[in-house]
Amino acid sequence: MLTPKKVKFRKWHTMRHNPKKVKIATRGITIAFGSHGLKATTPARVRSNQLESARKVIVRSMGKTGKMWLRVFPDKPFTQKPPEVKLGKGKGDPVGYEVEIWPGRILFEVDGVDDKTAVAALNNAAKKLPLKAKVVSRHA
Repeated sequence: MLTPKKVKFRKWHTMRHNPKKVKIATRGITIAFGSHGLKATTPARVRSNQLESARKVIVRSMGKTGKMWLRVFPDKPFTQKPPEVKLGKGKGDPVGYEVEIWPGRILFEVDGVDDKTAVAALNNAAKKLPLKAKVVSRHA
């Protein structure tokens, strides 16, 4: 799974979330490397194991011919309290890393395979992620 080598702070703030005011991504919104990409249409926090699961699906369905790029990296630590622990007594221990995704962000890009294979691979990867996404192509 993806983890940063070092983080400045062990525990981060969770950040505020207003469901009425959805942010839109301003960086990483265009296809830069491949011919097809997976673009997020809803906001979500994606954990490193979910990204790894989606990556494996793409690589497996493309075979040895294509190339895949992962355009996001989970660098934000998230915490969790152990099961059956009462409220209070501080914040839980860090258990993994996640990345905040806003609508419009490109998550994966693929190239070197035909359109049908690329779209199928990216659609299967989108099923593994906790957000809604659509497949976009460079020439359309």
